[in-house]
Amino acid sequence: MSAAPADLTPRERLVVALDLPTAREALAMADRLAGRVGMLKVGLELFCAEGPAFVGELQKRAPVFLDLKFHDIPTTVQRALQAVLRLDPRLVNVHAQGGVAMLEAAAEAVRVHRAAGGRTELLAVTVLTSLDQQALAALGHAGRPEDLALAYAKLAREAGCGGVVCSAWEAARIREACGDTFHRLTPGIRPAGAAAQDQARVMTPAQALQQGATWLVVGRPITHAPDPAGAVQAILAEMRP
Repeated sequence: MSAAPADLTPRERLVVALDLPTAREALAMADRLAGRVGMLKVGLELFCAEGPAFVGELQKRAPVFLDLKFHDIPTTVQRALQAVLRLDPRLVNVHAQGGVAMLEAAAEAVRVHRAAGGRTELLAVTVLTSLDQQALAALGHAGRPEDLALAYAKLAREAGCGGVVCSAWEAARIREACGDTFHRLTPGIRPAGAAAQDQARVMTPAQALQQGATWLVVGRPITHAPDPAGAVQAILAEMRP
């Protein structure tokens, strides 16, 4: 199992989103950040463009969070996970909206992988940080984002997931309801003074940690900075008590 949240250093908590279009650019960024961050996130765009071999090369530099957000019928999700688990990423995720049967199938795939010596942990995506209450209402959800995220987190815990992807705004309630060892990975993190961009629910690194985040995902404030390594150091400074 992974370290308890309280045992993680600021560097181990920081996940950099490599939202870049090519393997060449992503690997170059990974080289610039080597040894400075805890994980590198590969999203759907980059994975579709470059494939599994790229992820294997990237993991020579740092552990990878494979952010593919699987959401399909249980058998399809389980088999898709079995395929990517051959890469042994540090984290993978699925959409909690897929329901309990899908979450259980995903958790079983990861359980078998870990029993064979793998390190991967499974997270369930609750409510995307690009969605606010108005956007959720347009999708037929009358409640608040934080209430829906909490309901999904409870479902994911019962299904055997190791944690959730959630906004830092929901992290404290999820920690209280699901326990501290049920991890909370929080996108939508913006350093003090940075623009929110396409995120609707954001927090600074310090605020997110105070709310109980286990891992913080930061992308463009680092990867688009003139000095990415310097941007990492500034964020780590914000994370320190």
